[in-house]
Amino acid sequence: MREAVHIGREPSPRPDLDELMTLVAQGDQDAFAALYDALAGSVLGVARGVLRDRAQSEEVAQEVLVEVWRTAARYRADRGTAVNWVLTLAHRRAVDRVRSVEAAAARDHRAALLDRTTAHDEVTEQVEVRLEHEQVRRCLRTLTEVQHQSVTLAYYRGLTYREVAELLSVPLGTVKTRLRDGLIRLRDCLGVTA
Repeated sequence: MREAVHIGREPSPRPDLDELMTLVAQGDQDAFAALYDALAGSVLGVARGVLRDRAQSEEVAQEVLVEVWRTAARYRADRGTAVNWVLTLAHRRAVDRVRSVEAAAARDHRAALLDRTTAHDEVTEQVEVRLEHEQVRRCLRTLTEVQHQSVTLAYYRGLTYREVAELLSVPLGTVKTRLRDGLIRLRDCLGVTA
């Protein structure tokens, strides 16, 4: 195995990232610059592997490195290396971005579907309501006079069965029978199935 020969200068030792993280937690900007230089490419690589979009990967990498600066005090060397901690942050942030983009796309899709629903046609609805009213009026004319009176008072004027009985001066049972028979005739006339 041959050793690399460096002419004119000593090879720079790789910085201890765990020590740099400790210094960054204390607010050392130079330590952060060194940590940034050492990890920026790896953070971008992790983001790029999840997102597959260069611009979004760059945004996520920048967000992660800012987060490292702000939250370096949360790093615990006893739980893993600084590299693993930072790359885990990068992976989580990239996954969050994917989920956010997917949720936005789903919202846009639902909004587009709502926009494509057919417009409410008021004229058609009014015609249908008028036809239904006319059909009810036609069917009401098929009732006997006493059935027609009872149904009209109870359902169109909103009187109780007892009030209808008092108004027509007939027993309550008679009103109930007239209403039942009248409603059965209306149901049959309107073609409503029970």
